[in-house]
Formats: sequence, C-alpha cells, structure tokens
Amino acid sequence: MSVSALESIDSLRLGLQQQGYFADRRLATAVFLALKLQRPLLLEGEPGVGKTTLAQALSAVLSRELIRLQCYDGLEQREALYEWNYAAQLLHLRAAELRGSAEVGLAEQEVYQSRYLVRRPLLQALQTPEPGAVLLIDEVDRADEPFEAFLLEYLGEYQISIPELGVIRAQVPPVTLLTSNRTRDLHDAVKRRCLYHWLDYPERERELAIVQAKVPEASAQLTQQIADFVARLRSRPFADAFSRTPGIAESVEWAKALVALDTLVVDPELVHATAGILFKQREDVAALTPERLEQLLKPEVDASS
Repeated sequence: MSVSALESIDSLRLGLQQQGYFADRRLATAVFLALKLQRPLLLEGEPGVGKTTLAQALSAVLSRELIRLQCYDGLEQREALYEWNYAAQLLHLRAAELRGSAEVGLAEQEVYQSRYLVRRPLLQALQTPEPGAVLLIDEVDRADEPFEAFLLEYLGEYQISIPELGVIRAQVPPVTLLTSNRTRDLHDAVKRRCLYHWLDYPERERELAIVQAKVPEASAQLTQQIADFVARLRSRPFADAFSRTPGIAESVEWAKALVALDTLVVDPELVHATAGILFKQREDVAALTPERLEQLLKPEVDASS
C-alpha cells in the first residue's frame, strides 16, 4: 500500500486527483477511514456519480490490483467465490483407475486440493499477496438477499469457508468497496459491517474540474457551458421533469461529443441533437421541450419561475 496516500486525508485527495478523480473532503474522509480501519466501504448513489471510477482510481493510488465482481440478478456463490475444476478432477480419477484400484482411494482425496480450485473474485482478493488487492463488489443491490447473507463472513472477517479445505483467511486484507444504485434496500447486516457514504452529484465547480481533466481539448468557455447546463438540469424545478438526470459519465461523454462537433457555443438545436448522450430514456429526451431548453440555456435562471 502506498504510504503517502495514508498520511492524511489531503494526501489521499491529491493522490486521487492525480489519477483524474476529484473527491470532495467528505468522500476522501470516508475512504481514508476505510483504509485506516481496514473496513469495507459501502458507496450508494445515483448511477454515473463516480462510484465504480473511485475503485479504479484508488487501486492506482495504492498500487494494488483491482478485482471486480459485477453483481446481477441470479448471481451464484460459485461465480463469486470459487468452483472446482470438474474436468481436471475427472481426468485425475480416470488416471488413477488405470494405475490400479489401490490408487483410486487416494485419488479421491487428492481431487480436492487447491490446484483443482478455480478462483473467483472473492477468493482471488483474499489470496492476493502483498501489497494486496482492491476488491470492487459492483452494484450489489442487483444481487438477491441470499447472496448478501453469503457475503457476511467475508465482509466481517475477511475470510471464507470452503467445506473441502476449511477456512481461508486473507493474506493481506483487501481494500473492499461495495457500490449500490439503491434499486432496493440492502440488509442491515451488510451495512453494519461496512462504513457508509452517500455519493451525490458533484457541485458545479467540482464537475467543471472533472470535465476539464477528462476532456482537456475542450475550451474553457465550452466546459463552463457544459457544467452550467448540467447543474441546471439537476436543479429544481428542472430535475422533476426527468426520470434520471445526467451523471458525471454523461457530462464527460457529452463534452467529448461537443468537441468532436467543433462546438463553440451550446444552443438549443445542438442540445436536442445530442440529447441521447445525456439521457437514455425516450421520455427524458422528449421532456427537453423548446421552452424548457430556452430556460436552461439562459445565462441566469430564476429557479422559482
């Protein structure tokens, strides 16, 4: 683990910033404490606010391998933890049979050695040598409740149990981040084992810095227009008109698209033509009416109107 990143919250923020991730002090404090206390960190927030990107940046700062477990409905334990290489085990048994009946009993014991184990993300993270791994359990809210229960041993003790081999403990405690888009509430038992942080949309100045860092070819005037427009989209009463407002990822992609179009000034026609980058729902694109676009693009918008 990078020693300098653990010296202070400010040094951690600087390290993340050098990787292109602009964390505010509250988020940096949560990450700093997770590192110091060796506790998992649960990050909840809207899609596109930078939860997954944080894990990527943190692995670079700490010089640790990033191991990602992408959760989905129906995810099974064997896909997250381990499974046996049945084909190799079967070949081993057949070879023993050919050598004679005396070999078969011994071979049945040997097939449950670690060399026949196919390691999945959780086991990989536990067995990663120095300096250890960063384990990202991404979109844990997409998995079902039994999978949450399965995670409790890992989250609480950095260990897992394999019936044929016993308990496997972490060689180096993995830095563990869980992300959730809050499509459903997670069980309290999971939350108790983690530090918690709600990751919100960034304020205008931080988003401006992110866009400038990610799209350096964009002019200062253009990045300011992008930051202003997206900030207004997320503010009320405008945000109430959309099912989901754009995240940081959409802001960056929109900036890249506008640069590709040699944009100097953002106007209603251009916003409407590129709305599919900012929004992913037909209804949200339709909500960008000419009247609403005119209000959004005014230099000063009276939010009470």
